[in-house]
Amino acid sequence: MITLEDIKHNTEVQELVIGAQKQLDVLGYTEHSIRHINIVSQRAGEILKNLGYDERKIELAKIAGYLHDIGNCVNRVDHAHTGALMAYYILKEMGMEIKDRTEIMMAIGNHDEQTGTAVSEISAALILADKSDVHRDRVCKKNISTFDIHDRVNYAVTDARLNLDVEKMIITLNLTIDTNICPVLDYFEIFMERTMMSKYAAKFLQIWFELIINDTKLL
Repeated sequence: MITLEDIKHNTEVQELVIGAQKQLDVLGYTEHSIRHINIVSQRAGEILKNLGYDERKIELAKIAGYLHDIGNCVNRVDHAHTGALMAYYILKEMGMEIKDRTEIMMAIGNHDEQTGTAVSEISAALILADKSDVHRDRVCKKNISTFDIHDRVNYAVTDARLNLDVEKMIITLNLTIDTNICPVLDYFEIFMERTMMSKYAAKFLQIWFELIINDTKLL
C-alpha cells in the first residue's frame, strides 16, 4: 500500500513541488508549496477521519492533498487537470492499485473552482481543505505596495480555523480578518466561488458548511 510518507520521499514529487512554486513565484501567486500542501493533506485526512471513513480512504485523501497542486509546474491554467494526470502516472509507477490512483486523479482533477466540483468523498474533503487555507503566511511578496487583491485578502487573515462538529454535522471556516488591511467585502469579491464550492462539497459529505468572519456568521 502506497502511503503519504512514500509520496513525500519520492524525488520526482519533490522536484515537481519545487518547480510548481518556482513558476508561481514568477507569476506573483500566493504560496502553493510545502506549507500549503501539508496543511491541505492533513485537513483532508482529518475531515474523513472525523466522519468515520476507513483508514485507506483517509490515506488517499492525504495523498490527494499533498499532490493536488503539482500541475502548477506545467501551467497555472488547467493545473488541476494536468496535475491529476501527472499524479496518476507517478502513482502508477510507484505501484499503487488502479482503483486508488483513479480516486486520487478524480479528486485532484476536480479541486479547482473554475472547472471542478465534489464528485467523491475524497474530492469533497480535498476541496474543503484546500479552500480553507487562507492566511497571511501564503503571501510571498514582501512589499505591501505591490499587493493585488488576493495578496491583501490573504495577508489580512491573521487566523483561519476549519472546525468539524460531528454531533451537529457542521463544518465551520472561522476567519479573523484585519479590516485595516482590507474590508471583509474583498474576501467575498475573490472567494465567493470557492465559498460556494466548499458549501457543495460539505453537502456531498452530508454536513453543513458555515463561514464565520470576525465572530459574525455570514453563511
